[in-house]
Amino acid sequence: MTAITTSATTAAPSSTIGPRFARGLWRIAAADASLGNEVELMRDGTRIFGAMIDVIERARETVVLESYMIVSDSVGERFATALLAAAARGVKVRVIADWAGSRETTRAFWRKLRDGGVDVRIFNKPGFRAWLGLLPRDHRKVLVADEEVCVTGGIGLAEVWSGFVKRKRRAPWRDTAVLIRGPAAVDMARAFETMWKRANFEERRAARRHVVRRARNSGTSRGESTGAAVGIVEGEPWRLRVARALQIQSVSAERAIWIASAYFYPSSAEIEALCGAALDGVDVRVLVPSKYDHPWVRRLTHRVYKQLLRNGVRIWEWNGIMMHAKTSVIDGRWVRVGSTDFNPLGVAINYELDALIDSPELGKEAEAMFLHDLEESTEIRLP
Repeated sequence: MTAITTSATTAAPSSTIGPRFARGLWRIAAADASLGNEVELMRDGTRIFGAMIDVIERARETVVLESYMIVSDSVGERFATALLAAAARGVKVRVIADWAGSRETTRAFWRKLRDGGVDVRIFNKPGFRAWLGLLPRDHRKVLVADEEVCVTGGIGLAEVWSGFVKRKRRAPWRDTAVLIRGPAAVDMARAFETMWKRANFEERRAARRHVVRRARNSGTSRGESTGAAVGIVEGEPWRLRVARALQIQSVSAERAIWIASAYFYPSSAEIEALCGAALDGVDVRVLVPSKYDHPWVRRLTHRVYKQLLRNGVRIWEWNGIMMHAKTSVIDGRWVRVGSTDFNPLGVAINYELDALIDSPELGKEAEAMFLHDLEESTEIRLP
Protein backbone atom coordinates (compact mmCIF):
# COMPACT_ATOMS: atom_id res chain seq x y z
CA MET A 1 0.00 0.00 0.00
CA THR A 2 1.24 3.47 -0.83
CA ALA A 3 2.24 5.54 2.16
CA ILE A 4 -0.34 8.15 3.02
CA THR A 5 1.34 11.22 4.40
CA THR A 6 -0.01 14.41 5.89
CA SER A 7 1.05 17.90 4.96
CA ALA A 8 2.56 20.60 7.08
CA THR A 9 -0.14 22.85 8.48
CA THR A 10 1.57 25.95 9.79
CA ALA A 11 -1.26 28.46 10.17
CA ALA A 12 -1.22 32.13 9.40
CA PRO A 13 -1.83 34.45 12.37
CA SER A 14 -5.50 34.40 13.27
CA SER A 15 -5.59 38.15 13.84
CA THR A 16 -5.15 38.78 10.11
CA ILE A 17 -7.13 35.85 8.69
CA GLY A 18 -10.48 36.52 10.40
CA PRO A 19 -11.53 39.80 8.72
CA ARG A 20 -10.14 38.71 5.33
CA PHE A 21 -12.00 35.41 5.60
CA ALA A 22 -15.34 37.10 6.31
CA ARG A 23 -14.94 39.82 3.69
CA GLY A 24 -13.68 37.43 1.03
CA LEU A 25 -16.55 35.00 1.56
CA TRP A 26 -19.07 37.76 0.94
CA ARG A 27 -17.34 38.97 -2.19
CA ILE A 28 -16.99 35.55 -3.84
CA ALA A 29 -19.97 33.67 -2.44
CA ALA A 30 -22.45 36.15 -0.87
CA ALA A 31 -21.84 34.31 2.40
CA ASP A 32 -22.57 35.73 5.83
CA ALA A 33 -19.70 35.04 8.23
CA SER A 34 -19.29 35.21 11.99
CA LEU A 35 -16.69 34.62 14.68
CA GLY A 36 -17.00 33.09 18.11
CA ASN A 37 -18.35 29.71 17.02
CA GLU A 38 -17.74 26.34 18.67
CA VAL A 39 -17.51 23.72 15.94
CA GLU A 40 -17.56 19.91 16.16
CA LEU A 41 -16.82 17.60 13.24
CA MET A 42 -19.03 14.50 13.23
CA ARG A 43 -18.65 11.24 11.34
CA ASP A 44 -21.39 8.87 10.13
CA GLY A 45 -25.02 8.30 10.96
CA THR A 46 -24.97 7.02 14.53
CA ARG A 47 -23.07 10.04 15.84
CA ILE A 48 -24.78 12.60 13.61
CA PHE A 49 -28.34 11.37 14.20
CA GLY A 50 -27.73 11.29 17.95
CA ALA A 51 -26.47 14.87 17.95
CA MET A 52 -29.40 16.08 15.83
CA ILE A 53 -31.97 14.41 18.08
CA ASP A 54 -30.27 15.97 21.11
CA VAL A 55 -30.47 19.42 19.49
CA ILE A 56 -34.22 18.95 18.89
CA GLU A 57 -34.85 17.65 22.40
CA ARG A 58 -33.06 20.61 24.00
CA ALA A 59 -34.85 23.26 21.91
CA ARG A 60 -36.89 25.78 23.91
CA GLU A 61 -38.47 28.07 21.29
CA THR A 62 -37.81 27.10 17.66
CA VAL A 63 -36.67 24.15 15.55
CA VAL A 64 -36.24 24.31 11.79
CA LEU A 65 -35.31 21.22 9.78
CA GLU A 66 -34.62 21.13 6.05
CA SER A 67 -33.57 17.95 4.30
CA TYR A 68 -33.49 16.68 0.74
CA MET A 69 -34.37 13.22 2.02
CA ILE A 70 -36.73 12.42 4.89
CA VAL A 71 -37.89 8.82 4.67
CA SER A 72 -40.70 7.25 6.70
CA ASP A 73 -38.49 4.39 7.92
CA SER A 74 -37.07 3.81 11.41
CA VAL A 75 -34.81 6.88 11.15
CA GLY A 76 -37.61 9.11 9.90
CA GLU A 77 -39.89 7.85 12.67
CA ARG A 78 -37.21 8.61 15.26
CA PHE A 79 -37.03 12.20 14.06
CA ALA A 80 -40.81 12.47 13.83
CA THR A 81 -41.08 11.45 17.48
CA ALA A 82 -38.57 14.11 18.53
CA LEU A 83 -40.20 16.83 16.41
CA LEU A 84 -43.70 16.00 17.68
CA ALA A 85 -42.47 16.04 21.28
CA ALA A 86 -40.92 19.47 20.69
CA ALA A 87 -44.16 20.79 19.21
CA ALA A 88 -46.13 19.34 22.15
CA ARG A 89 -44.03 21.33 24.65
CA GLY A 90 -44.67 24.59 22.80
CA VAL A 91 -41.67 24.78 20.45
CA LYS A 92 -42.41 26.24 17.00
CA VAL A 93 -41.35 23.46 14.60
CA ARG A 94 -41.05 23.82 10.83
CA VAL A 95 -39.86 21.25 8.28
CA ILE A 96 -38.94 21.47 4.59
CA ALA A 97 -38.49 18.27 2.60
CA ASP A 98 -37.68 18.00 -1.08
CA TRP A 99 -40.34 16.26 -3.15
CA ALA A 100 -37.90 14.18 -5.23
CA GLY A 101 -35.65 13.13 -2.35
CA SER A 102 -38.61 12.26 -0.12
CA ARG A 103 -40.99 10.94 -2.77
CA GLU A 104 -41.20 7.48 -1.16
CA THR A 105 -42.30 8.93 2.19
CA THR A 106 -45.87 8.03 3.03
CA ARG A 107 -48.67 10.57 3.21
CA ALA A 108 -49.50 9.21 6.65
CA PHE A 109 -46.05 10.30 7.86
CA TRP A 110 -46.57 13.91 6.78
CA ARG A 111 -50.15 13.89 8.09
CA LYS A 112 -48.94 12.72 11.51
CA LEU A 113 -46.45 15.59 11.70
CA ARG A 114 -49.01 18.19 10.65
CA ASP A 115 -51.67 16.86 13.01
CA GLY A 116 -49.11 17.10 15.83
CA GLY A 117 -48.42 20.78 15.26
CA VAL A 118 -45.39 20.58 12.95
CA ASP A 119 -45.59 22.95 9.98
CA VAL A 120 -44.42 21.02 6.87
CA ARG A 121 -43.70 22.26 3.35
CA ILE A 122 -42.69 20.05 0.43
CA PHE A 123 -40.35 21.75 -2.02
CA ASN A 124 -41.06 21.81 -5.76
CA LYS A 125 -43.67 19.19 -6.44
CA PRO A 126 -44.15 18.48 -10.17
CA GLY A 127 -46.39 20.99 -11.91
CA PHE A 128 -46.93 23.28 -14.89
CA ARG A 129 -43.95 25.60 -14.42
CA ALA A 130 -40.28 25.76 -15.42
CA TRP A 131 -38.78 22.29 -15.91
CA LEU A 132 -42.22 20.91 -14.89
CA GLY A 133 -41.07 21.34 -11.29
CA LEU A 134 -38.39 18.66 -11.67
CA LEU A 135 -35.54 21.18 -11.31
CA PRO A 136 -34.09 22.72 -9.26
CA ARG A 137 -34.10 20.52 -6.15
CA ASP A 138 -33.62 21.52 -2.52
CA HIS A 139 -30.57 19.38 -1.76
CA ARG A 140 -29.72 21.14 1.52
CA LYS A 141 -29.43 19.53 4.97
CA VAL A 142 -30.09 22.03 7.75
CA LEU A 143 -31.11 21.83 11.40
CA VAL A 144 -31.25 24.92 13.65
CA ALA A 145 -32.60 25.20 17.19
CA ASP A 146 -33.29 28.51 18.96
CA GLU A 147 -30.89 30.26 16.53
CA GLU A 148 -28.13 29.04 18.87
CA VAL A 149 -27.03 25.65 17.56
CA CYS A 150 -27.10 24.19 14.06
CA VAL A 151 -26.07 21.13 12.07
CA THR A 152 -25.29 20.73 8.38
CA GLY A 153 -23.56 18.17 6.19
CA GLY A 154 -24.29 15.56 3.58
CA ILE A 155 -26.49 13.21 5.56
CA GLY A 156 -30.14 12.48 4.79
CA LEU A 157 -32.70 11.14 7.23
CA ALA A 158 -32.90 7.52 6.12
CA GLU A 159 -31.79 4.06 7.22
CA VAL A 160 -28.92 3.77 4.74
CA TRP A 161 -26.94 6.11 7.01
CA SER A 162 -27.77 4.12 10.16
CA GLY A 163 -26.54 0.69 9.09
CA PHE A 164 -30.02 -0.83 9.26
CA VAL A 165 -32.31 -1.25 6.27
CA LYS A 166 -35.67 -2.92 6.87
CA ARG A 167 -34.30 -4.33 10.16
CA LYS A 168 -31.35 -5.94 8.40
CA ARG A 169 -27.83 -4.97 9.43
CA ARG A 170 -25.58 -3.60 6.69
CA ALA A 171 -22.65 -1.23 6.40
CA PRO A 172 -23.76 2.40 6.83
CA TRP A 173 -23.01 5.05 4.26
CA ARG A 174 -19.92 7.11 5.06
CA ASP A 175 -20.80 10.75 5.69
CA THR A 176 -19.73 13.90 7.53
CA ALA A 177 -21.57 16.72 9.28
CA VAL A 178 -20.65 19.63 11.49
CA LEU A 179 -22.34 20.87 14.67
CA ILE A 180 -21.96 24.60 15.32
CA ARG A 181 -22.82 26.58 18.46
CA GLY A 182 -22.71 30.32 18.09
CA PRO A 183 -23.72 33.19 15.79
CA ALA A 184 -23.43 31.04 12.64
CA ALA A 185 -26.72 29.46 13.75
CA VAL A 186 -28.41 32.83 13.14
CA ASP A 187 -27.01 32.90 9.59
CA MET A 188 -28.20 29.35 8.98
CA ALA A 189 -31.64 30.20 10.33
CA ARG A 190 -31.82 33.12 7.88
CA ALA A 191 -30.93 30.72 5.07
CA PHE A 192 -33.78 28.47 6.14
CA GLU A 193 -36.22 31.41 6.16
CA THR A 194 -35.41 32.17 2.52
CA MET A 195 -36.00 28.53 1.57
CA TRP A 196 -39.23 28.46 3.59
CA LYS A 197 -40.58 31.23 1.36
CA ARG A 198 -39.36 29.48 -1.80
CA ALA A 199 -41.12 26.28 -0.78
CA ASN A 200 -44.40 28.22 -0.76
CA PHE A 201 -43.63 30.31 -3.88
CA GLU A 202 -43.48 33.47 -1.75
CA GLU A 203 -40.09 34.72 -2.95
CA ARG A 204 -40.19 37.34 -5.68
CA ARG A 205 -38.65 36.29 -9.01
CA ALA A 206 -36.37 39.36 -9.09
CA ALA A 207 -34.91 38.41 -5.72
CA ARG A 208 -33.91 35.03 -7.12
CA ARG A 209 -31.99 36.52 -10.00
CA HIS A 210 -29.79 39.08 -8.29
CA VAL A 211 -27.96 39.66 -5.02
CA VAL A 212 -29.92 42.58 -3.60
CA ARG A 213 -28.80 42.88 0.03
CA ARG A 214 -25.64 44.16 1.63
CA ALA A 215 -23.17 41.88 3.37
CA ARG A 216 -23.84 40.97 6.99
CA ASN A 217 -20.84 40.54 9.30
CA SER A 218 -18.25 40.98 6.55
CA GLY A 219 -16.55 43.64 8.66
CA THR A 220 -16.08 41.28 11.59
CA SER A 221 -12.91 41.94 13.57
CA ARG A 222 -10.92 39.24 15.32
CA GLY A 223 -10.64 41.49 18.33
CA GLU A 224 -14.36 41.12 19.02
CA SER A 225 -14.41 37.42 19.70
CA THR A 226 -12.53 34.15 19.76
CA GLY A 227 -13.53 30.82 18.26
CA ALA A 228 -13.95 29.59 14.72
CA ALA A 229 -14.95 31.85 11.84
CA VAL A 230 -17.87 30.29 9.95
CA GLY A 231 -19.36 31.39 6.64
CA ILE A 232 -22.69 30.00 5.45
CA VAL A 233 -22.67 29.61 1.65
CA GLU A 234 -26.08 29.21 0.00
CA GLY A 235 -25.80 27.51 -3.35
CA GLU A 236 -28.51 28.77 -5.71
CA PRO A 237 -29.23 28.05 -9.37
CA TRP A 238 -26.58 29.53 -11.68
CA ARG A 239 -24.77 31.43 -8.90
CA LEU A 240 -21.76 29.02 -8.89
CA ARG A 241 -20.78 30.16 -5.40
CA VAL A 242 -19.10 26.99 -4.17
CA ALA A 243 -17.24 26.65 -7.48
CA ARG A 244 -15.90 30.20 -7.12
CA ALA A 245 -14.88 29.50 -3.55
CA LEU A 246 -12.96 26.40 -4.72
CA GLN A 247 -11.17 28.42 -7.39
CA ILE A 248 -10.19 31.12 -4.90
CA GLN A 249 -8.99 28.47 -2.46
CA SER A 250 -7.02 26.82 -5.25
CA VAL A 251 -5.30 30.15 -5.89
CA SER A 252 -4.51 30.74 -2.22
CA ALA A 253 -3.61 27.15 -1.22
CA GLU A 254 0.06 26.71 -0.43
CA ARG A 255 0.25 23.12 0.78
CA ALA A 256 -2.85 20.96 0.35
CA ILE A 257 -6.33 20.72 -1.16
CA TRP A 258 -8.16 17.57 -0.01
CA ILE A 259 -11.69 16.98 -1.29
CA ALA A 260 -14.27 14.26 -0.62
CA SER A 261 -17.20 14.24 -3.05
CA ALA A 262 -19.86 11.58 -3.44
CA TYR A 263 -20.85 12.49 -7.00
CA PHE A 264 -17.73 13.96 -8.57
CA TYR A 265 -17.97 15.32 -12.10
CA PRO A 266 -16.27 18.74 -12.01
CA SER A 267 -16.49 21.38 -14.71
CA SER A 268 -13.55 22.29 -16.94
CA ALA A 269 -12.89 25.37 -14.79
CA GLU A 270 -12.80 23.28 -11.61
CA ILE A 271 -10.53 20.70 -13.24
CA GLU A 272 -8.17 23.45 -14.35
CA ALA A 273 -8.11 24.91 -10.84
CA LEU A 274 -7.21 21.55 -9.27
CA CYS A 275 -4.68 20.64 -11.95
CA GLY A 276 -3.10 24.08 -11.79
CA ALA A 277 -2.66 23.80 -8.03
CA ALA A 278 -1.16 20.31 -8.35
CA LEU A 279 1.28 21.41 -11.06
CA ASP A 280 2.32 24.27 -8.78
CA GLY A 281 3.32 21.87 -6.02
CA VAL A 282 0.11 21.74 -3.97
CA ASP A 283 -0.85 18.31 -2.60
CA VAL A 284 -4.25 17.80 -4.29
CA ARG A 285 -6.22 14.69 -3.31
CA VAL A 286 -9.76 13.62 -4.19
CA LEU A 287 -11.76 10.89 -2.44
CA VAL A 288 -14.77 9.41 -4.27
CA PRO A 289 -16.88 6.24 -3.91
CA SER A 290 -16.12 2.96 -5.64
CA LYS A 291 -19.76 1.86 -5.31
CA TYR A 292 -22.65 4.19 -6.10
CA ASP A 293 -26.37 4.25 -5.44
CA HIS A 294 -26.61 5.60 -9.02
CA PRO A 295 -24.25 3.39 -11.12
CA TRP A 296 -24.18 5.79 -14.08
CA VAL A 297 -22.38 8.37 -11.90
CA ARG A 298 -19.32 6.10 -11.79
CA ARG A 299 -19.02 6.24 -15.57
CA LEU A 300 -19.14 10.04 -15.53
CA THR A 301 -16.59 10.29 -12.73
CA HIS A 302 -14.16 7.99 -14.53
CA ARG A 303 -14.19 10.31 -17.54
CA VAL A 304 -12.24 12.98 -15.61
CA TYR A 305 -9.71 10.66 -13.97
CA LYS A 306 -7.11 10.71 -16.73
CA GLN A 307 -6.77 14.48 -16.98
CA LEU A 308 -6.55 14.89 -13.23
CA LEU A 309 -4.05 12.08 -12.73
CA ARG A 310 -1.82 13.23 -15.59
CA ASN A 311 -1.51 16.62 -13.94
CA GLY A 312 -0.59 15.39 -10.49
CA VAL A 313 -3.97 15.17 -8.75
CA ARG A 314 -4.20 11.98 -6.66
CA ILE A 315 -7.50 10.07 -6.54
CA TRP A 316 -8.74 7.45 -4.08
CA GLU A 317 -11.89 5.31 -4.21
CA TRP A 318 -13.62 4.41 -0.96
CA ASN A 319 -13.76 0.63 -0.43
CA GLY A 320 -17.03 0.59 1.51
CA ILE A 321 -20.68 0.61 0.47
CA MET A 322 -21.05 4.34 -0.30
CA MET A 323 -18.94 7.39 0.48
CA HIS A 324 -21.49 10.21 0.62
CA ALA A 325 -19.50 13.03 2.29
CA LYS A 326 -19.09 16.48 0.72
CA THR A 327 -16.05 18.05 2.40
CA SER A 328 -12.87 19.97 1.67
CA VAL A 329 -9.87 20.88 3.79
CA ILE A 330 -7.40 23.46 2.50
CA ASP A 331 -3.91 23.88 4.03
CA GLY A 332 -5.13 22.18 7.20
CA ARG A 333 -7.10 25.30 8.09
CA TRP A 334 -10.10 26.05 5.86
CA VAL A 335 -12.77 23.36 6.11
CA ARG A 336 -15.93 23.00 4.03
CA VAL A 337 -18.75 20.71 5.17
CA GLY A 338 -22.13 20.71 3.49
CA SER A 339 -24.40 19.34 0.80
CA THR A 340 -22.63 20.40 -2.42
CA ASP A 341 -20.99 17.85 -4.71
CA PHE A 342 -18.72 18.98 -7.52
CA ASN A 343 -21.02 18.27 -10.46
CA PRO A 344 -23.37 20.46 -12.53
CA LEU A 345 -26.43 19.70 -10.40
CA GLY A 346 -24.69 20.53 -7.14
CA VAL A 347 -22.67 23.54 -8.25
CA ALA A 348 -25.00 25.17 -10.79
CA ILE A 349 -28.61 23.97 -10.56
CA ASN A 350 -29.80 22.81 -7.13
CA TYR A 351 -30.22 24.71 -3.88
CA GLU A 352 -27.33 23.73 -1.58
CA LEU A 353 -25.80 24.89 1.71
CA ASP A 354 -22.24 24.61 2.96
CA ALA A 355 -20.41 25.81 6.06
CA LEU A 356 -16.93 27.21 5.32
CA ILE A 357 -14.90 27.26 8.51
CA ASP A 358 -11.62 28.99 9.32
CA SER A 359 -10.12 27.04 12.22
CA PRO A 360 -6.65 25.43 12.51
CA GLU A 361 -7.99 23.10 15.20
CA LEU A 362 -10.88 21.86 13.08
CA GLY A 363 -8.58 21.71 10.06
CA LYS A 364 -6.29 19.34 11.92
CA GLU A 365 -9.27 17.11 12.78
CA ALA A 366 -10.53 17.21 9.19
CA GLU A 367 -7.12 16.20 7.84
CA ALA A 368 -6.94 13.31 10.32
CA MET A 369 -10.42 12.16 9.28
CA PHE A 370 -9.47 12.37 5.60
CA LEU A 371 -6.27 10.36 6.13
CA HIS A 372 -8.24 7.73 8.05
CA ASP A 373 -10.63 7.46 5.10
CA LEU A 374 -7.72 7.02 2.70
CA GLU A 375 -6.57 4.02 4.74
CA GLU A 376 -9.94 2.44 3.91
CA SER A 377 -9.63 3.36 0.21
CA THR A 378 -7.68 2.35 -2.90
CA GLU A 379 -5.55 4.84 -4.81
CA ILE A 380 -6.22 5.03 -8.54
CA ARG A 381 -3.21 5.18 -10.84
CA LEU A 382 -2.67 5.68 -14.54
CA PRO A 383 -2.21 2.38 -16.42
